[in-house]
Amino acid sequence: MAAGPAISNIPEFSVSEISQAVKRTLEGTFERVRVRGEVSGFKRAASGHLYLALKDENAVLDGVCWRGVAGRLSIQPEDGMEVIASGRITSYPGRSKYQIVIDSLELAGQGALLKLLEDRRRKLAEEGLFDEARKRPLPFLPGVIGVVTSPTGAVIRDILHRLEDRFPRRVLVWPVLVQGDGAAEQVAAAIRGFNALPAGGAVPRPDLLIVARGGGSLEDLWAFNEEVVVRAAAESEIPLISAVGHETDTTLIDFAADRRAPTPTAAAEMAVPVRRDLMLQSADLERRMLAASSRLLEERRVQLEGLGRGLVDPRRLLEEMAQRLDERTERLRAAWDRLMAEGRGQLDRLAAALPHPRQLLAVKREQAAAAGERLERLRPRLLTERRGELDGLGRVLESMSYKRVLKRGYVVVRGPEGAITDPDAVTPGLPLDLEFAAGRATATGGGDQPVAGDSAKPARKAATSKEPGRRKKPGPDDSSDDPQGSLL
Repeated sequence: MAAGPAISNIPEFSVSEISQAVKRTLEGTFERVRVRGEVSGFKRAASGHLYLALKDENAVLDGVCWRGVAGRLSIQPEDGMEVIASGRITSYPGRSKYQIVIDSLELAGQGALLKLLEDRRRKLAEEGLFDEARKRPLPFLPGVIGVVTSPTGAVIRDILHRLEDRFPRRVLVWPVLVQGDGAAEQVAAAIRGFNALPAGGAVPRPDLLIVARGGGSLEDLWAFNEEVVVRAAAESEIPLISAVGHETDTTLIDFAADRRAPTPTAAAEMAVPVRRDLMLQSADLERRMLAASSRLLEERRVQLEGLGRGLVDPRRLLEEMAQRLDERTERLRAAWDRLMAEGRGQLDRLAAALPHPRQLLAVKREQAAAAGERLERLRPRLLTERRGELDGLGRVLESMSYKRVLKRGYVVVRGPEGAITDPDAVTPGLPLDLEFAAGRATATGGGDQPVAGDSAKPARKAATSKEPGRRKKPGPDDSSDDPQGSLL
């Protein structure tokens, strides 16, 4: 016979019941704790929550800081940083692990603070934020001074009192927290706010900034070691004086500022000169300038007198020059008279060598009369010679005329459109003009047309209307060498 299942008195729980029981136990036992450890595995989620682990040489405790608390932490955690986290212990059932929910965070001891400070200083120095080349000179006498400090502390009163004693200036105060949560962000915002003021606006833009705070412990001055403050001071276009703490206190803003003052009162002394000292200095410079001017004038007067003794008396120079001018004038006048006399004599000689115009006219008149007589004698002979030349040319032209051809029995045939040289152009009834050596006659074309190239056939007949015994008078072109017709 088989044995049945063993019966136990141990109660049975679900996983959720066990998880909730553990959660209640942890939260009831460790309602509020402070845990010291080294930060490891730090990361910031996209949601803004912070996740990290606190560890020592034997154990590890997970930690979480919700987004609403993370923005108010006095320090931002980094890997390797030893901190003291305050919060409550709880569990996360989804991972079956316990963790601390952090609501505040502080460095564990001043040694850790100093290590963090040195690491941050080295990091910012490597970026060049502390280079001397970045630092600007302070204005000699700023018109407006901006002060970033607490409005209720003794610092602002010390600065205003010192400025009033030395050289009163207009002061703009940007009130900020100088320690605690949010102090670093307010100081950085004040520095950037002063730099953002437009020149010539309703609120005047400061010519100089002073960031000031009284003395305190390293933790009290920690806001001025934050990166946001150091970067704002390094980026400031307005020259900036850092006056944080006492003379022995050093913060990172001191390295980024253009000048570091040991105390806020010393910052006011750096900002402006002493008005009375300036007035005394101005009076002393004025006195020295007047004395130097008097000495310079005296030296120039003595030097001028010494140079004057080496110069000739100007009146004597003028007298010599006047005498020399008179001498030159006399010589010029004599030379002019000689020049005029020589020119006049030369003109007379030239005039004597030239003939009289009447004589020239008489000679030309005689020459013209003699030439006229010679021309009259030569004119008959020249006319005879030219007439003979014209007759010879006429005979040559007559020998070349077509009328000599007409005397050999040829005829010039003309139609209405001019001379006819082609027998095919003669049509029946065409009026013709016939020019003979003895005169002209008219005719009309008609009869059979001859075959070109057939010389055996009789010539074509032509009906003429010639009037016998009547000769046509020669026309205007009868004497022309060009008959403008055909010779038949």
